[in-house]
Amino acid sequence: MKKFVHISSLLLLLFVTACASPSFTSQATTKATKASTAPTTTRSENPNDAIDYTNSKLQTIYLAGGCFWGVEAYISRIPGVQNVTVGYANGIGENPTYKDVVREDRKFAETVEVKYDPERIPLSDLLKRFFKIIDPTSLNKQGNDAGISYRSGVYYVNESDVSVINEVIGNEQKKYDKKIVTEVLPLTNYYLAEEEHQDYLVKNPNGYCHVDLTILDEPVKVDPTLYTRPSNEELKAKLSDLQYRVIVLGAEEQAFSNEYWNTYDPGIYVDIATGEPLFSSRDKYDSGCGWPSFTRPIDPDVVTYEKDTRYNLVRTALKSRVGAIHLGHVFDDGPAESTGKRYCIDSASIRFVPQDKMQQEGYGYLRAAVE
Repeated sequence: MKKFVHISSLLLLLFVTACASPSFTSQATTKATKASTAPTTTRSENPNDAIDYTNSKLQTIYLAGGCFWGVEAYISRIPGVQNVTVGYANGIGENPTYKDVVREDRKFAETVEVKYDPERIPLSDLLKRFFKIIDPTSLNKQGNDAGISYRSGVYYVNESDVSVINEVIGNEQKKYDKKIVTEVLPLTNYYLAEEEHQDYLVKNPNGYCHVDLTILDEPVKVDPTLYTRPSNEELKAKLSDLQYRVIVLGAEEQAFSNEYWNTYDPGIYVDIATGEPLFSSRDKYDSGCGWPSFTRPIDPDVVTYEKDTRYNLVRTALKSRVGAIHLGHVFDDGPAESTGKRYCIDSASIRFVPQDKMQQEGYGYLRAAVE
């Protein structure tokens, strides 16, 4: 544990003033080799292109949700999904063509085969994302498309998936008055659709799509109910003097000599008191101010803001949502090509969780926010 370093009030004021001054950071340049800003997912971008799945233990699930063009475009862009193909599933006979399927006498469903990395996106989270784009109470109809081939379904190849699927559907049912009619069945057959249907919306960006792909732009949401704040007495017992003084009493730590100011390894930074995830290494950059600097929090709701008029300055102080601990300040002199914000954070307020430890510590669902 680090010990608190006592400095004179004058020196402290110089540090605080420097951090609060836009001119102090305007000369700093972002180190591209250390960090990059988070991309905005659009219809033409796929975050999975930047992920190396070479050593991933992929799992497979089959999802039917209406026209497979839109379902493929959506599912393939969910971080953690390695590959998606479109085809025809759980029908009668062999090797159906598109014409066979639209006649509907062979009862095939337009389906996507999804290969995903459960360490990056657990099946439960993948299914929750799937249910965002379908109406599970609609029988044989999604969007403008009606018929047996457009029914909704989850077809599994692993029996161990059934309990997960049923739990997700049970939670989804609470959102509806009508009964969910999405099929949950073992996969009996699956045939690839013709090449013209594979990656259809990549080949035809203005093609028909019943799925609102802007859903992909929604930020990651962190569930606050997963985290609790210990009492001040408990915090004082387990934290260093510096950490306690910063997070509870609002003390300032020194620039360029705190734990994470120059750390750029991949991972996330969590609230030292509660463990609630706050920031990602992907959004960390070298601002030149001597404290960890980020362009945005992982989830906009994990931080709160309040006016700080100490040291004859007017600044915006940051606190964590669940822990309500002092984190630092936010300024409007961040990278213009990103958010334009600089979240200047005290190292004493956060704990770094390396990317390779995120899964075992319960943060695996946030790996996409790092990669």
